[in-house]
Amino acid sequence: MSLKSKLLPLAASVAILAGSQSALAQDELNVAYFLEWPMPFQAAKVAGTYDEALGMKVNWVSFDTGTAMSAAMASGDIDISVSQGVPPFVVATSAGQDLQILDVAVSYSDNDNCVVQSSLEIDKDSAGELAGKKVAVPLGTAAHYGFLKQMSHFGVEVGGLTVVDMAPADGQAALAQGAVDMACGWGGALSRMKESGNILLSGSEKEELGILVFDVTTAPSSFVAENPDVVSKFLAVTAQANADWANGNPAEMLSVIAKDAGMSEEDAASSLATFEFPTVPDQLSGKWLSGGAQAFMKGVADVFVEAESIDAAKESYAENVNSGPLSDTQ
Repeated sequence: MSLKSKLLPLAASVAILAGSQSALAQDELNVAYFLEWPMPFQAAKVAGTYDEALGMKVNWVSFDTGTAMSAAMASGDIDISVSQGVPPFVVATSAGQDLQILDVAVSYSDNDNCVVQSSLEIDKDSAGELAGKKVAVPLGTAAHYGFLKQMSHFGVEVGGLTVVDMAPADGQAALAQGAVDMACGWGGALSRMKESGNILLSGSEKEELGILVFDVTTAPSSFVAENPDVVSKFLAVTAQANADWANGNPAEMLSVIAKDAGMSEEDAASSLATFEFPTVPDQLSGKWLSGGAQAFMKGVADVFVEAESIDAAKESYAENVNSGPLSDTQ
């Protein structure tokens, strides 16, 4: 099955669901996040800081992929998604789902990658030997985008590969069992993948090729329009947690974050060491929400169109970025 045949039905269903999306009466807030993806906001999550600041109960729901987050926002089950990858956001909005980026959750070029089975002894100098191999990729995600860009760089035809749509944890298991030759993913699953193989390019090498990797906080446009104060207060708690992590005593936060992420403290610390959490002024700068993110989304969409993963890219993704609520936190 082609990448396009897998992604398009998902994008279409998301677009259809989006037509009936409306903001809920805000007695409670439903927020999506990832397990095995340790971030400072989780310390505030566990402490009940979001509930206190918003004056309502916050229900946290874990997901495996950003594409699933898009579908949940389209159906109205989720109001806000924390740390959704830009590629799944681009897939959804290109299909017509009316979502907005609210902040830059995290930048992590070293924590999203593809790992080649060690028995193949393939590295960046022999990447051409991947031709015809079987690869586990979570389609429509940041890992998918990075996979496409890396294969293009190495001159490996994606059409000649057997690409299997797998969440990172499943891809890791398949790699360990020898069921696939390469697997792509992030977080704890990526760390475990490396026990079975090696990466082709480091984070800095990927950045030199224009493969940026960052996640964003997202929400349906209708929800943001009807609940601007809720959104701004939510982002303010997140920003404070990031500041506490950067300027306070991370050791006191680490155990809480690791436990909430379902990870050991050692693994959580290893992941966090590869994360960058831009300050609010940085997020509002041209590098990110004042131009950089919009341009990057267009680039991602064009790559997906070229790979026949989506039908078409939007002319511009400017309307899918709303920095107003984040600005209000200052």
